[in-house]
Amino acid sequence: MNGDEQLLRLRPGLLALTTATPIPARFHSPALYAAVMTLNADEYELLRLIAQSPEPVAASDFFQTIHPANFERSAAEEDPRRVAWQKKQLGLYKAVIDLHDGNLIRIVHPANGERPDLVEATEAGHAALT
Repeated sequence: MNGDEQLLRLRPGLLALTTATPIPARFHSPALYAAVMTLNADEYELLRLIAQSPEPVAASDFFQTIHPANFERSAAEEDPRRVAWQKKQLGLYKAVIDLHDGNLIRIVHPANGERPDLVEATEAGHAALT
């Protein structure tokens, strides 16, 4: 066992955080990845809701649940509350991309022009929630 393997055995995730050297495939596991990736509050809540869904779901279906609008529909486009809400909604789209890039969710049914991508949590996604 070389030094990197010993370090990884003693401190899972440390190798991935301290070096650009790829982790050998035999060390890949959802639990290891979950230990390395830190989720922000929006990513965590979005992943939690996706993971709870019994079938593939459009991640954007949860955006209003996570950040409901706190302004009247008649509010002006430049209303600070509307602008702040729009930024939060865009942040949730970024969270979807980050969760996908982190292999915590996967696209089960790609968007088809009538509906968005339908996603589900991966094994690593479920592990990240524990």
